[in-house]
This record gives sequence, C-alpha cells and structure tokens, in this order.
Amino acid sequence: METTTGATTVTPAEGLSPDSVSSPLSRLTFAVSQRYRHLLDKSVPHVLYRWIGLFVLAFIYFLRVHLVEGFYIVTYAIGIYVLNLLIGFLSPQVDPEMQDLMDGPSLPTRGSDEFRPFVRRLPEFKFWLSMTYVFLIGFVCTFFSVFDVPVFWPILLFYWVVLFSVTMRRQITLMVKYKYVPFTFGKRTYGKKPSSTDTTSSQPRD
Repeated sequence: METTTGATTVTPAEGLSPDSVSSPLSRLTFAVSQRYRHLLDKSVPHVLYRWIGLFVLAFIYFLRVHLVEGFYIVTYAIGIYVLNLLIGFLSPQVDPEMQDLMDGPSLPTRGSDEFRPFVRRLPEFKFWLSMTYVFLIGFVCTFFSVFDVPVFWPILLFYWVVLFSVTMRRQITLMVKYKYVPFTFGKRTYGKKPSSTDTTSSQPRD
C-alpha cells in the first residue's frame, strides 16, 4: 500500500505499519515518563528531605567547581537563574501593583478583612524541582571544556551581589507596601473560649 503526501510517495516496508515501528519506543518513553512522574508525586510531601538532597547536590557542584578551578560563567548563569526563581517564589500570584492600576481586589490590610492565604507565583515544589534541574545541568556542563570560559570571577560575583541586593530591596519594599508575608508557619487557628457546660463538666465530682 502506498501513501502519498504532497509530491512524495512513501511505501512502508512489507508486513510493517508505522504504528508497529514506533510503538516500542513510544511504550518505553511512556513507561519511563510515568515512572518518573510517580516518583515526583511520592516526593511532594517530603519537603525537608527534598531540600536536604538539593543542598547536597549544590555542595557537590560547588566542590567540583572549586577543585577544577573553572566554569565560573556556568556558576554565574546558575546564580542568575536561581535569583529569578527566588523572586517568583517570594512574589504573589497576582501582582498587587497591577491590582492597584486596575482597581481590583487587594490583599487584606485590616483584621476585619477576609483572610486570604498567600498564593505564590512559583509554588514550592516547582521552585525545588527547577533548582534541582539547574544544578544537575550545571554539574554535567563541568565535564565539557567548551563551557569553561576564562573570566575574572570576582567581577561576576560582584555583579551578582549587586543584582541580588537591588532585586531583594525592591521585593522587600513591595512586601512592606502591600503588607504580605510570603512565608506561613502552619495552619492559622483561632482561640476558642470554653463554654459554661464544658467548665462545669471539667470540675471534679464528689
């Protein structure tokens, strides 16, 4: 059977169909992807262990850079990318400055306002996963000399510190102006006064 696509005629091999040729690779790719997604889903509640693993990976990367005394441009690129991730992690999902321009709803500023939990622009899990990816990619890059561009690393460090300071100063200014805190420590609870029946029932009986 011949299949015509435009001006080109394609004749598949006898006894084979396009589905049967590509299906083994597709099945393998799907199985690996499914297994990978399953492992990621299982790691979601283990926040502490995930971040400990990330810090260990970052330590191995910096130890590798220190031992080879190179790849500073790769480290600088990682630093810029991590800074962008950090800004997304500390920022609300909806920009409060844009809300002011559109006269939309704002974050609660008084105790009588409705409590609304802080929703990040970049969730914690995606923040951790992106940082893990970038350190893995950076570690692999240290084995290829093409990425070892000779630079004066103190200049790169100075640029990054200045950029970090300016960016975090603006972020802290927004936090103070719109009165939001990007960190929550447990579920918010409210005090409950014991009722008279509870008080009487708690007293010992003769």
